[in-house]
Amino acid sequence: MSENEISIKVNICDRFYPLRIKTSEEEGVRSAVNKINERAKYYNQNFSIQDKQDALSMVALEFASKQKTTIADSSDFSTINTKLKRLEQLLEI
Repeated sequence: MSENEISIKVNICDRFYPLRIKTSEEEGVRSAVNKINERAKYYNQNFSIQDKQDALSMVALEFASKQKTTIADSSDFSTINTKLKRLEQLLEI
């Protein structure tokens, strides 16, 4: 373990997972764990899901769907950025 790494244990749906992370990542990891637990609790309470694995699967699906949207949005941004650069080049002529 390097100097800027720490070992932590996180609790996700009543299971503990040991992690080795950079010190600078700890806040983000703990925030992610809280979000996962909150969303799993939401699925348990609102959709009569009894199995924690099913709740975690729903959370994973939700987060993956949002990630795909984020990737699509950044792709659109890249396309717009390329077109703007091309327009700038045309205006400079």
